[in-house]
Amino acid sequence: MKKLLPVMALTLSAQSAFAMSEHPMRVGQVIVDQLEVRDTDEGRVLAWEVDGWYGSDINKLYFSSNGERLMAPEHDDEDPATESADTRLAWSRALSPFWDGQLGVRRDWQPDDPNRDWASIGIKGLAPYQFDVDAHLFIGDDSLTNLQLSAEYELMLTQKLVLVPALEANFYGKEDAELGVGKGLTDIEAGLRLRYEIRREIAPYIGVNWEKQYGDTADFTRASGGKTEEGMLVAGIRFWF
Repeated sequence: MKKLLPVMALTLSAQSAFAMSEHPMRVGQVIVDQLEVRDTDEGRVLAWEVDGWYGSDINKLYFSSNGERLMAPEHDDEDPATESADTRLAWSRALSPFWDGQLGVRRDWQPDDPNRDWASIGIKGLAPYQFDVDAHLFIGDDSLTNLQLSAEYELMLTQKLVLVPALEANFYGKEDAELGVGKGLTDIEAGLRLRYEIRREIAPYIGVNWEKQYGDTADFTRASGGKTEEGMLVAGIRFWF
């Protein structure tokens, strides 16, 4: 009987593992990574960055939304409006313990232009030295392509204070005058935010954000009377559930 116990235990463990693979536990999470007010030359802007997913460790349904809305225009004759926004829906599959591959679609919501739809493929995960990295290729109409790269790092100053530098860059495969972008590197956005974690689930923060356009994209912006470079103070809150 004693000899049979290890064999029985091994058999039960194998059966449990098989049952878990057949019926994996499904959970979800929503992370509002940025919900902030930016002090820009055009007025106060509300910006957001939201990610969410539902599924198992291997397969997930992934959702993200990013955008900016003008809250308090500098001039009284301007109305508050959404300046830009995009949403992305993707199937996310684990490629390794720290990396997911994602395949999906993105829609850009433009206030004055027709909405644009893109197919997307990319990876998301944790690089060496704990860098949170996203790399996505978007393919739109008329063979327009957009490569978006972003990286973020969380530096724990204390158990409550976290300093977060972040960087994002966009590249386009060809010029699109209607969209107002040129070929190659179009823009870079960098930020530095210091947050205080009241709890792990909720943390107000302050920081700075800097944006700059390059090449023909900057020329399109100058021609329309816009600015190609701007730095701003930000204040917001991060929370998840």
